[in-house]
Amino acid sequence: MGDGQYGIDTAVCEHIAKAVLDASASGAELCLVIGGGNIFRGVQGAAKGMERASADYMGMLATVMNALAMQNAIESLGGQARVLSAIPMVTVCEPYIRRRAMRHMEKGRIVIFAAGTGNPFFTTDTAAALRAAEMGCDALLKGTQVDGVYTADPKKDKTATRYDKLHITKC
Repeated sequence: MGDGQYGIDTAVCEHIAKAVLDASASGAELCLVIGGGNIFRGVQGAAKGMERASADYMGMLATVMNALAMQNAIESLGGQARVLSAIPMVTVCEPYIRRRAMRHMEKGRIVIFAAGTGNPFFTTDTAAALRAAEMGCDALLKGTQVDGVYTADPKKDKTATRYDKLHITKC
């Protein structure tokens, strides 16, 4: 979205794509989960009277639009990327199939997961955690509008505490 109120800022997409390609060039296998809040947020639509499940599906469609924009940015810089959607729409992207995603990554392609989990009432954060677990990722990184990990949303809860260190253990 960049500095705009909504929409896709191609300069921001290119900036992120360059960072993704730099990480990929270092040897990391990468998969991304892209949100859609710059276009539509299901929760906000529901708060304005829309039926929640329909609003969430609209939000999932927004994530597909952003995923396609990111794929375009990556490929315009010489990278290879594939968009896999939890909601089948084979005209514009591949359906999410775990083994297909793994194969793309083995071939050095950046995999972009779209449409969240494909289910209403779940956030793209949930989708990121789910896909990271399914793909056997060593790390899950979240790009956000705050400067760290907090006990709550610091923009909404002034008593939110920021963690200085996190210790991750495998279960």
